[in-house]
Amino acid sequence: MSFFITLEGIEGSGKTTQIGFLADWLRQEGHEVVLTREPGGCPIADNVRAILLDPANSAMTSGTELLLYAAARAQHVAEVIRPALQRGALVLCDRFTDATVAYQGYARGLDRALIDSLNEVAAADCRPDLTLLLDLPVENGLDRALERIAATTGDREDRFERESLAFHNRVREGYLALSRQAPRRFRVIPADALAEDVATHLRQAVSAFLQEGGS
Repeated sequence: MSFFITLEGIEGSGKTTQIGFLADWLRQEGHEVVLTREPGGCPIADNVRAILLDPANSAMTSGTELLLYAAARAQHVAEVIRPALQRGALVLCDRFTDATVAYQGYARGLDRALIDSLNEVAAADCRPDLTLLLDLPVENGLDRALERIAATTGDREDRFERESLAFHNRVREGYLALSRQAPRRFRVIPADALAEDVATHLRQAVSAFLQEGGS
């Protein structure tokens, strides 16, 4: 049986590290796992990602940003996510539609109905069965993110890290609001802890979800 599991969280919440740990564990448990991310996940969407995250594009309007995310998602779903689910794989995705609601809706202030409509067009029938929200104070997450960026030798995808503290607090508040709106789908995992402890909590949440048949 295929399942679509997403990891969400503010900048520096550890999603990329933790989703890799989770994928390795699930493969050891015998699952076919497709590990992917947004924006990106396939060549066309990766090209859009480069535009979205490039700090040189500081003049990008909120509307342009929203439409680019939708375009990247439509390609990603068609090329990667839907085919994987149709063949029975377990898909792990670093960010999905909830990120658009949190960032472009709660933080940018764009119309929620418009965002939901675009997400419906881009994602169609691909909706997460389980969403793992890594939550921690914004200041802690940004400190981690900036340390990571400082150690980066290639292109710096830090357009969002340059946003104000108030912006990032709105993102976090948006995620927590979404978790309250969909408590059956969300699991909120404290991320301000040792990576090993966070990984254990994630495995426990996913194991319980799978044992219950995805309910």
